[in-house]
Amino acid sequence: MAIEVDVPYGLAVWPPFLLIFIDFIRVSILAERRKDSNAKVPIYSLVVAAGCLVLAIVFFAIAGAFVGFNNTQNGYIELVMTIGMLLIFVMLFSIPVGLSFSLVREYSRTHQSLRKKIQELESLSAKSLAQEQEKQHILAIQNETLERQVAERTTELKASIEHLKTTQDQLIQSEKLASLGELTAGIAHEIQNPLNFVNNFSEVSIELLKELNEIKEEKTAKGEGPKDDELETELLGDIEQNLQKINHHGKRASSIVKGMLEHSRTGSGKKEPIDINTLADEYLRLAYHGLRAKDKCFNADFSLEATENLPKINVVAQDISRVLLNLINNAFYAVQQKKGTDLSSNYQPAVVVSTQYITDKNGVDWVEIRVKDNGTGIPEEVQDKIFQPFFTTKPTGQGTGLGLSLAYDIVTKGHGGTLDVESYQGEGTEFIVKLPV
Repeated sequence: MAIEVDVPYGLAVWPPFLLIFIDFIRVSILAERRKDSNAKVPIYSLVVAAGCLVLAIVFFAIAGAFVGFNNTQNGYIELVMTIGMLLIFVMLFSIPVGLSFSLVREYSRTHQSLRKKIQELESLSAKSLAQEQEKQHILAIQNETLERQVAERTTELKASIEHLKTTQDQLIQSEKLASLGELTAGIAHEIQNPLNFVNNFSEVSIELLKELNEIKEEKTAKGEGPKDDELETELLGDIEQNLQKINHHGKRASSIVKGMLEHSRTGSGKKEPIDINTLADEYLRLAYHGLRAKDKCFNADFSLEATENLPKINVVAQDISRVLLNLINNAFYAVQQKKGTDLSSNYQPAVVVSTQYITDKNGVDWVEIRVKDNGTGIPEEVQDKIFQPFFTTKPTGQGTGLGLSLAYDIVTKGHGGTLDVESYQGEGTEFIVKLPV
C-alpha cells in the first residue's frame, strides 16, 4: 500500500512565509547597519529558521524518496514527516519569537534609557530648585539689607532734620536773646549814668558831713564855737545815715546793672577761670530783684550756701550765667506759684543755691551747683521731657520751652558736665549742675 505524502498546508502557506522571511532579513540587515545591539537576535532567529527550513526540506525529501517502497517503511516515513513538520513549525515560530525577544530587549533598553533620563531630569530639577532657592535666599538677604539701610538712612535723615530744626530754633532764640541783650545793655548804660552821680555825690556828701563834724568838734573843744545843738547833731546824724543808705543801695543797684551788662554782653565764647560762688551769688540776687520788679507783692527767702576756697573752673561765663539765671528764675517762679495757690500762713517760699567740691568714684573732680526750692514740684510723668526743646510746664504764653533745653546743651555739650533734676510734686525741685574742674 502506497503512502501519500501531503506537503503541509499546501503551496498557499509558502508565499506569506517567504514574504515574512524576506522582510525579516531586511529588518535584520537594517538593524545591523544601525549598529543596533538587538540586531544579533533577529540574525540568530534567521539562522535558526533557515536551519529548520533546510532540515525540513531534507526530511521531506527523505520521506518522498521512501514513498512507494514496501509497507514496512511506512512507520519510518511518518516519523520523518513528523520531524519535518516540527521543523517547519519551529521555523515558523522562530521568527516571531526572535522579533518578540528583540522588542522586549528594545523596550527594556528604552525603559532604562528613559529612567536614566528621568533621573537626570530629576537631578537637574533638584539642582535648579536648589539654585532658585539660593537665589531667593540671596535676594531676601539683599532685600533685608536694603531695607535696613533705608531704615538707617531714614532715621539719620529724621535725626538730621530734628537737629536742624533744633538748631534753627536755638538760633532764633539766640537772636531774640541777643536783641534783648542789646536792649538791656542800652537801658543798663542809661541807668548807670545817674547811678554813678548818686553814688559819687552820696560819698562826697558823707565826706563833707564828716569834715563838718570834725570842725565842730575842734571848735567845741577849743571853746570857740557855739554850744552844740542837740537837734542839729541829730539831724546831721540822720542825714549821714540816709546818705550811707543811699550809697549802699546805689552800689547794690550798680552791681545789678553790672550783672545785666555782663549778661547781655556778647561774649567771645572762650573759657576763662571763673569763681562759681561769685557768679551764683550775683545771679541769685539778680533773679530775685528781677522777679520783685515784676511783682511788688512777692517775697521769698533766698540764700547761698557756698563752699569756701572753691577752685576756679574754666567755663564760658556768659553761658553758665544764663544757665544759673534760668534755673534760679524757674525756682522763684515755682515758689511764687505755690504761694498763690497755698493759702496756708505757714508756707514760706525759699530758694537755696549751694556749691561744693566733689570727687566721683572714678577719681574725677567736679564743682557741683544745686538750685533747690520748696515750690510746686514737677510731675513724675513729665520729668523725662523737661530738657526737650519746646516742652514747658508753664501756661501758654509764659514759657517758650527753650530755657532748660539750652541750659542742658550748654552744660553737657558745651562744658562736658551733667544736668539732673530731683523733684517731688507738691514738695519742691532741685536741679543739680556738675561742671568738671
